Amino acid sequence: MTQTQTPETEQLERNKATVATFYRHAIVGKDFEATRALVGPTYTQHNPRIADGLEGLAQFIDSTKRDFPDLTVDVKRLVAEGNYVVGHVHGIRVPGQAGTAIVDIFRFEDTRIVEHWDVMQPIPEDAANDNTMF
Repeated sequence: MTQTQTPETEQLERNKATVATFYRHAIVGKDFEATRALVGPTYTQHNPRIADGLEGLAQFIDSTKRDFPDLTVDVKRLVAEGNYVVGHVHGIRVPGQAGTAIVDIFRFEDTRIVEHWDVMQPIPEDAANDNTMF
């Protein structure tokens, strides 16, 4: 531990690393078995299109593998506070499409993800300003 790091900041960094790994395994790799190690025994899902629990997560990963085999995410930033990590990501289901701006919120218990919320917004072709969504 460096002089500027505390056990709390180290835990926040570990949680952010866990979320980065979650994206890599669940979304990019579409590998439920690798993802399972990152998730607690109970998993509460707030996305209305995904069922609660590990089974719901497994079904989501399987449907993504089937329906969007080339789906990728570009993690733009991860912000951690307390037991939460917020991910701001650019999701692209099909190569060549503009994709979706996504904000995910993950809640941790100990070292595992136990709850998830998300908000998604399609990236429009034209914008009223020159700023990006990231």
